[in-house]
Amino acid sequence: MSALPHIPSDHPDLRGLPDQRDRREPPTAEPGVGPVAETVVEPEPEPEAEALAATVARPGVEAAVATVAAEPGPAPGLLWYLTEPTRTAVAIGQFAATRSLLRAAPSGDGHTVLVLPGLGATDASTATLRKFLTGLGYDVHGWGLGLNIGPSVGVVRGMRELLRELAVGGKVSIVGWSLGGIFARELAREHPGMVRQVITLGSPYAMTDLRQTRVNPVYRLLAMFYVSGADLPPPEHTRPPFPVPSTSVYSKSDGIVAWQTCISTPNARQQNVAVNSSHLGYGYNATVLWLIADRLSQRHHRWRPFTPPPGMTRMFPDA
Repeated sequence: MSALPHIPSDHPDLRGLPDQRDRREPPTAEPGVGPVAETVVEPEPEPEAEALAATVARPGVEAAVATVAAEPGPAPGLLWYLTEPTRTAVAIGQFAATRSLLRAAPSGDGHTVLVLPGLGATDASTATLRKFLTGLGYDVHGWGLGLNIGPSVGVVRGMRELLRELAVGGKVSIVGWSLGGIFARELAREHPGMVRQVITLGSPYAMTDLRQTRVNPVYRLLAMFYVSGADLPPPEHTRPPFPVPSTSVYSKSDGIVAWQTCISTPNARQQNVAVNSSHLGYGYNATVLWLIADRLSQRHHRWRPFTPPPGMTRMFPDA
């Protein structure tokens, strides 16, 4: 729910601020917290771009994107919101029952994956997802910044430093859950030369009004800790094209954020994929885990839109 503003190294809120990261400082870290000097961004080839765009474009989704841009909709219905805990508990139970299926998920190539938690969550919330991806062969990292209270000085600074540290070994894929996905997209916009792809899970990056989320009161309460200038990102339709391949995972039964705020106009390198999940259950949902594994297994510079494997089409509502 927030863009990542520039923070000068002498920012008053940094004085006396404890280091929130539980990892070592990067050996090549530079003083300050401003944008990192980037290497030249390699051009991403887009073979058969028009054909690929046609496969990911869906009239219903494009209409939803246009509606959000023109007129903000309401937050999710009360029923979906009140049943979030129950539906999440069911997802956790189903995860245990589908482990045999997930063992057949596409394996990884060992590249680095950064997983960012949602508002009010810590790395503990992404432990199941990270363990799953580690088992597939990826070099997986949590964010190591404790509780995600939103775009505080420590959080913004810590994420930038962490990305710089991890990208020393090559481009990083970022998986962001809810607010973590918004952070992921902003990091990719700032440093496209460091990011391989972005996968968002119920992330309302296209939100234009905080009333489109059920956590509006919590976000406003925590706003006193946020960096000056940290506000809703500019409207998605007014921004330059997203610079790296991205997959936006959303659910029409999301009880926390309006699903229409979690999608964008699809193109040759940007896809929206619907799943059946509660907002709090994305990280335990077998369908979502399979989808993430499939997206991360894409060869670098050879990104293709997701197509459900045979026998799994029913698990993806809009497939």
